[in-house]
Amino acid sequence: MADQQVVDLLKKAYSDEIETVMNYMTNAIVLDGVRAEEIKESLDQDIQEELTHARQLGDRLKQLDEAPPGSMQFEARQENLQPPEDTTDVLSVIEGVIEAEEDAIQTYRALINAAEEADDPVTEDLAVTLLADEEAHRSEFRGYRKEYKND
Repeated sequence: MADQQVVDLLKKAYSDEIETVMNYMTNAIVLDGVRAEEIKESLDQDIQEELTHARQLGDRLKQLDEAPPGSMQFEARQENLQPPEDTTDVLSVIEGVIEAEEDAIQTYRALINAAEEADDPVTEDLAVTLLADEEAHRSEFRGYRKEYKND
């Protein structure tokens, strides 16, 4: 039987990845301007990676005889990643992405600790891999933030 804290964190991470996909896609669609193109391209690439993360988390839940949450169990939390009213406000999207990545990093660190305590090396290994991806995304968008703040 799976540890409940591990299951809860897997479900949270799954929901967060699905929400991130929705928000990245929306922002990649609505952003305007020449300066937005690189950010839109980066978001489009990250969408596929975040979907892969969600799938891996869902598969792990299934392996633990649990189901990933469906839409009726979904609770949106990424307030700062909503599309900006000013569709040329690229910096607000960058800030939202950084915040979402930091939340994911916290979740995966908590999952690593919970999986280690529950003697679940498979979940721990998955969380370590996903943590590395999220840290790379955060680093990329921190670089974008530096560029935009220096302009």
